[in-house]
Amino acid sequence: MLTKLSLNIIFVYSIQNFMKLFNNIKIKLKKITIFPYLGLSLLVSFSVLASENSILVQSTTSTENSGFYDYILPLFESDTGVNVNIVAVGTGAAIKNARNCDGDVLFVHSPKHEVEFVAQGFAKKRYDVMHNYFLLVGSNNDPAEIIGVQDVGLAFKKIMTTGAKFASRSDNSGTHNKELAIWKKIGLKPETGSGKWYLETGSGMGTTLNIAIGLNAYTLVDSASWHSFSNKLDYQIVLEGDSQLFNPYGLMLIDKEKCPNVKSELGQLFIDWLISKRGQSAIKQFKINGQQVFYVNPKTLSN
Repeated sequence: MLTKLSLNIIFVYSIQNFMKLFNNIKIKLKKITIFPYLGLSLLVSFSVLASENSILVQSTTSTENSGFYDYILPLFESDTGVNVNIVAVGTGAAIKNARNCDGDVLFVHSPKHEVEFVAQGFAKKRYDVMHNYFLLVGSNNDPAEIIGVQDVGLAFKKIMTTGAKFASRSDNSGTHNKELAIWKKIGLKPETGSGKWYLETGSGMGTTLNIAIGLNAYTLVDSASWHSFSNKLDYQIVLEGDSQLFNPYGLMLIDKEKCPNVKSELGQLFIDWLISKRGQSAIKQFKINGQQVFYVNPKTLSN
């Protein structure tokens, strides 16, 4: 009888009205314990409903730490009624979690590993959603004299040859993978200086920036993370604009054949919304202290 009543309430009320009703019941249950099973039944019913109308996104940290999700998710949820839960970790960890079927959508920024993810059957397609740029940051005293250099490979070489410190995330994140790709392209192996000038933090972007600043080290950071970072002290951008520092973000729906519990329809709805004119326009408008930090394909906005 109680289960039937709770189901009737769910169908009669919208989610918003149900929340108001449930909150009222919770308040009353603090004072009255005559109907504890009614409250429990309502709680279980709402939890099931909420979980069925939500998705889990395995994500890189830059979109979380920059405040991007705080801005974009309410817009998506208002348009669709679908709730989005985020697990924000480094790109490598996010991909690993997605391979373990822990999630519905993957949102990261390491194209090489994203292509591998698709090739191995964990997703049917990679969707370009937005991009920003990596930056090389360092202190005002610029010990390796990087300011004025336009080639990030040359800047890395100068850091190594002068023995100036460099803080690496060393966490298999998208930022770490970009850094390794730059070292590889110029044929240098920074690990030979590990513990001396090459500092491997094994940490996220915020911690790595703080370590770099504390030890007067250069580091590589994406623009969204840099502009949202508040503890810059005397640090500044010492190199930007090299085409090698392009930083694309990709979306992938985790494949249901690999992971049967994936909510394909809701996950695809999230992807389609973000790459739609509505979603792309919203991404373009996201700013940190007046600075645009994510960019979209102009062709998308003109469609």
